[in-house]
Amino acid sequence: MANEKSDTVSKAEDTKIQPGALPQQVRTRPIVRELEMLPKLEAIKSMGTLVVGGTTTISDEVIGAIVNQATTEVEGVAQVGSSSLRSILAERVGGTERRARGVNVEAGRKEAIVDITVRLTYGYSVPQTVIQIRHSVADKLLKLAGLTAKEVKIRIASLDFPDRLRGRVQ
Repeated sequence: MANEKSDTVSKAEDTKIQPGALPQQVRTRPIVRELEMLPKLEAIKSMGTLVVGGTTTISDEVIGAIVNQATTEVEGVAQVGSSSLRSILAERVGGTERRARGVNVEAGRKEAIVDITVRLTYGYSVPQTVIQIRHSVADKLLKLAGLTAKEVKIRIASLDFPDRLRGRVQ
């Protein structure tokens, strides 16, 4: 016991005095000892798995971005949303994000209802493409956000004809 230091350290060991310093200028520095932390570390290790609670909220914009990406991955989808002046202005002003263009979301804690506006490529089967969109959206929502797609409404706004160049009269 004579070899161990006590938890309190005398003022002389803790204080460094600069030559010529007045007593008001004497500074003390804290001493950190490993022995103080060892019992705390052992207590934390013996706890095992810690359960931390809390709530997670996923914004509708994030869900919309997931839906948008899942929709564009389907073959036959030319574009999600429509490129109207109104949508472009809303994006520039900050009303909506480009990643969520053409997607409206109503989400709760476990389910989501999604409205999607798409432009399809001419030549692909509309019913098959719509089924693939629904499957893709439901799968991505479940995997990435943990949400069940209660309803996926799809509005086909137009068809793109790949053999024609837009804006050019021939």
